[in-house]
Amino acid sequence: MPESESHRRAKLRAPGEPEVRVRGGGRVDSATRKTATQVERNLSSLPNTVAKLRASGRSRRVLQVPQHLMGRARSEMRRQNVSGTVKNLSGTKRSYVRKR
Repeated sequence: MPESESHRRAKLRAPGEPEVRVRGGGRVDSATRKTATQVERNLSSLPNTVAKLRASGRSRRVLQVPQHLMGRARSEMRRQNVSGTVKNLSGTKRSYVRKR
C-alpha cells in the first residue's frame, strides 16, 4: 500500500536519513546515530511499529501518531517495555514513556 502524503511529509521532516534498515529485516522511517523515528497512522500496525523502534538499537526513540492514537501508542510502548517519546503528527504535543 502506498504511503499517504501526510506520512511522507512527517517522515521527511524527521531528522536523519529516511528508510534506515534495522535488525530483523525491517526499516524505520528515519534515523540518525542516536535517534530512530517511526511514523504510524494505523492503530492495527502499532505493535509492529513499536517492535521496529525497539529493534533499531537507538538510544532515543520517537513514535509519531495522530493525536487520537497517542494514548494507545503510549500503552503499546509500555506493554512492550520500550522507552521513548510519543508525539502527534504536527509535533505540538509529546509525552515520554519510561521503561518499567
